[in-house]
Amino acid sequence: MIEETLSSAASICLNANGNHHMDGWSMMGGWWFIWPIIWIAIALVIGLLVYRDAEKRGMNGLLWFILVLLPMVGLLFLVIYIVLREEKRTVSRRRTEKSAGKILDERYARGEISDGEYKRKKKEIRK
Repeated sequence: MIEETLSSAASICLNANGNHHMDGWSMMGGWWFIWPIIWIAIALVIGLLVYRDAEKRGMNGLLWFILVLLPMVGLLFLVIYIVLREEKRTVSRRRTEKSAGKILDERYARGEISDGEYKRKKKEIRK
């Protein structure tokens, strides 16, 4: 009984020639190695984009590149980066305001603007 069941189960997998139906085929006809290469390339492109964006924002680009590429948690760090980079924009605006204050100080020091105009603009920048 058991032998009959095993032989019938084995015959299901064999074709008319007595060969297994998947003989000669190794996952996608031998092209199985392409998919990991494609996924690695996609991960590297995403990592490179995160690196460039982080460097533009004054953040540590190499650190974020490595964190995004880490297996299993890279997607989590990508989401964390996107959240943190949005907060970074508000900080970079404060830097611009400081730059505006410095420019105003330089213009006042060169005598390009009057004392009253300097005080008025300085008050506007602080708002």
